[in-house]
Amino acid sequence: MNLQKMLINGEWVHAQSEETRDIINPYNQEVIATAVEGNEQDTRAAIQAAREAFDDGIWSALPANERGEYVYQIGLLIRRDLQELAELETWDTGKTLQESKEDMDDIANVFLYFGGLADKDGGDKIPSPMPDSESKVVREPVGVCGQITPWNYPLLQASWKIAPALAAGNTIIMKPSEITPLTTVKVFELIEEAGIPEGVANLVLGAGATAGAELSENRDIDLISFTGGIETGKTIMQAASHNVKKIALELGGKNPNIVFADADFTTAVDQALNAVFFHAGQVCSAGARLLVEESIHDEFVNALTERTKRIKLGNGFDDDTQSGPLISSEHRDKVEKYVDIGKQEGATLVTGGKRPDDPELQDGFFYLPTIFTNCTSDMRIVQEEVFGPVLTVETFQSQEDAIKLANDTIYGLAGAVWTQDVAKAEFVAERLRLGTVWINDFHPYFAQAPWGGYKQSGIGRELGREGMEEYTEVKHIYRNKKPEPFYWFK
Repeated sequence: MNLQKMLINGEWVHAQSEETRDIINPYNQEVIATAVEGNEQDTRAAIQAAREAFDDGIWSALPANERGEYVYQIGLLIRRDLQELAELETWDTGKTLQESKEDMDDIANVFLYFGGLADKDGGDKIPSPMPDSESKVVREPVGVCGQITPWNYPLLQASWKIAPALAAGNTIIMKPSEITPLTTVKVFELIEEAGIPEGVANLVLGAGATAGAELSENRDIDLISFTGGIETGKTIMQAASHNVKKIALELGGKNPNIVFADADFTTAVDQALNAVFFHAGQVCSAGARLLVEESIHDEFVNALTERTKRIKLGNGFDDDTQSGPLISSEHRDKVEKYVDIGKQEGATLVTGGKRPDDPELQDGFFYLPTIFTNCTSDMRIVQEEVFGPVLTVETFQSQEDAIKLANDTIYGLAGAVWTQDVAKAEFVAERLRLGTVWINDFHPYFAQAPWGGYKQSGIGRELGREGMEEYTEVKHIYRNKKPEPFYWFK
């Protein structure tokens, strides 16, 4: 794998500036690779290649089933190289190798799903109110798509964008996070191996402020898809307005995990741990807001705290590691700042709230799993996305109270309801302003179901048929079977 080059117009090329960036292992801060550092010039070259490839029709004009076969083949190649990809992801992010393997399996399934979906929408005939005519609605590719992905799930988030965009007939420029590019580079090697035509799939490495900003601003980009922080998302929206390009944004969440007193206690405790501390809390759908019915609050928090204290931090390659480090020193500083804010706001720190004392973890960006109780919805620690291993606990007394608290946020990505009462679960789920609601579970997603949020969690959907439709334009075609003069102007 060559991190010293980017894939532009079918060729692996150096950055025009010849600058590079060290890629750091968050477990011990060792340099694991040196990547090329592209900028606006490199992005413009990639955009030009994608524009020419789309306008020439070398990809969009292919029969949909043929495009689907290419995308499907990429999925098979990912399965073939699953172990290598998983190891690269663990080096890059610090997550456990088991997590990375599961990610790679999901990623392969995303390509297989969209590869199979590519030729399944042939358009719809609709009744025409005009005599001797026919009318149909078809979907066509948007055009040139800029795609920007985050560092927490580098290849998973990239797959959600690459696979549907290619299956729909678009050309793409992918810019992964500059600090976690390893697996995305590897997959673009697999895209090349699959035989995707030159210029259709382009890869640019570099910082968001340079390489990424050009994708948002450039008038030859027809759609910009971004997953990441809300402030960056707002900046992208403003930049995209210059040529009214389509946008697809997934901007995170502050996700409620609602536990009623009649829930299966042991399972709800176990899943509450998984909801917030999986991948050290660096998950856009993390259940960082625990809402517990007041009557079971003390018992639930005690059980949760006991389990939390036993979470094993360590090297993602060690079999006994349950959680890895945060991604960087800067991100750990952000988490620590929010913990300080929580204390200042009057929340009670139950456990964690500091870096670990274990000498084996001192070189990594580790932070202890943290729980706050006595939290209220007006606290910043409750309202703002910490994106780390920090759980806030609130209480409620009724269904209506739980719903009100859960919806009291600018976000609306995901959340869960725990109860053995099916009617209660459905009642609450229907009233939550969230793009995904889990009942008696947390975190499952799959390629067939749409993913995205309400409110400031973003615009549009990924995965499912809806994820494919984001990369299409709708066209109405009308045909008059018996044209004749109208003679309006005699």
